Parts: sequence; C-alpha cells; structure tokens
Amino acid sequence: MFANYLIGLREGLEASLVVCILIAYLVKTGRKDRLPPVWIGIGVAVGLSLAFGAVLQFGSTQLSFEAQEALGGTLSVIAVGLVTWMVFWMRRTARHLKTELHGKLDAALAMGTGALVVTAFLAVGREGLETALFIWTAVQATSDGYNPIIGAALGLLTSVVLGWLFYRGALKINLAKFFTWTGAMLVVVAAGVLAYGVHDLQEAGWLGGLHNLAFDISSTIPKDSWYGTLLKGVFNFQPDPTVLQVVVWIVYLVPTLAFFFGVFGGGTAKPVAPKPGAAKSAA
Repeated sequence: MFANYLIGLREGLEASLVVCILIAYLVKTGRKDRLPPVWIGIGVAVGLSLAFGAVLQFGSTQLSFEAQEALGGTLSVIAVGLVTWMVFWMRRTARHLKTELHGKLDAALAMGTGALVVTAFLAVGREGLETALFIWTAVQATSDGYNPIIGAALGLLTSVVLGWLFYRGALKINLAKFFTWTGAMLVVVAAGVLAYGVHDLQEAGWLGGLHNLAFDISSTIPKDSWYGTLLKGVFNFQPDPTVLQVVVWIVYLVPTLAFFFGVFGGGTAKPVAPKPGAAKSAA
C-alpha cells in the first residue's frame, strides 16, 4: 500500500500542479470565461487514463498465462523507462514548470478554444497515462489484492488536496527538494518493478535463467510473513530471485541513483562568484 501510495502521490501531485497553474493563470489574468475548455481537456485526460487502466486490467485476463507474463513484463520495462525519464525531467524543470506552462497557455489562447482543450489534455494526459501504467505494473508485482489499489487511490486523493491547498496559497513547500527525494524513492520502487518484469519475461520464455537462483532465503523471510509482505510491497523484494533479476536490479538502481544525485557530474553547477575588482578591470 505504501509504495503505491507514493506512486499515486508523486504522479498525482505533478498533474495537480499542472492543473493549478493553468487555472490560476486564467483567473489572475481575468480570463475565467476560458476555464470550461481547460476543464474539458482535463476531464478527457482523466477519462482516458482510467480507460487505459481498465483495458490493461481486464484485457490481460483474457490472455493465456504465457501471454499475460509477456505483456506484464514488457509493460513493466516500458513503465520503468517512462517513470525514470519523468523523474529526471521533473527534477530538472520543477523550478521552471510555471513559466513553461504559461507560455503554452498564451499560445493556446491565441489559437482558440480547441487549442485550449488540447493543451490541457496533453498537460494532464501524459501524467495520467504514466500513472495508470506504473500503478498497474506495481499492482501486478505485489499481488496483494486491493491494498495496492487503495494505496494508489489514497495517494491520488492526497495529491488533489495538496493541489487545492497550493491553489489557495495555504501550502508552500520546496518543490525542488520534494521532487528530488520522492523521485529517489520512486527510482527504488522502479528497480523492484523492473526486476519483477524480468521475472515475468523469464516465465513467458522470452528470457532464460528462470531456475538459476541467485539465493533463496525463503525460510528466513517467508513470502507470507508480515515483514516479507512489507518488503515485497515497498521494494518488490523477492526472497528467491534469479541471477538475472539481481543483475538487472543492481545495473539499473546504482547508476540511476548516482546520476540522479549528480555523482557523475550531473548535478546543478554552482555559480562562480566574481573576483574582487573584476568589474573595474573589465571596465
């Protein structure tokens, strides 16, 4: 539940911020009459995201076991790729998101109602589709009944409340730090989803090494124990992973976190203070 709550909160808050920025800009510039097209675009994006999640859930149940495993594994890999890109993109652009959206909205206003609908749809739809895909793959990975869905729903509900508080000006947090630390946690969750996806592809016969286990500590950490369930739900931990799963988990997690925190020079460069007297000599 916690891992999916984090996904719902992190992804939902991005969409909520986008909605708040779009609506606040129209209200503050005296263009409330242009709000309906924005709400239409947002509503269509939300509906499409829900429909996409429903198709994934109910469509996969009609497939054979091998086809289900192949679909789940493939979508897990795609979801991890999308979420990884999103995490890095948001960390880089969180401080400039407002300016970027204002520019797109000005262009849409100049083009007309249809452009407003499309702008709102694209701004929210991208987040919605990513959220639906990642939550679906995370739910499939945990196999814990309705708890992951409840966690994701609570996360999305929290993000809506936070978005409303941002709009009302009642809540102010450092968004750059928030997206940095939640992004890092999401990378850890994504590593587990990726390892689970690899196991799905092994069960589907697309990858070998299904019975080549790296270790087996099922007797120490039983899958049905409360701590085994907790580790599975949060980190997608498996007490008997294959060698390929462990390798993929390490190869993804270590360099991704290293680049995310700027270990290899990916961090934000600090401005160099001018030397005393430099301005005078330049003059």
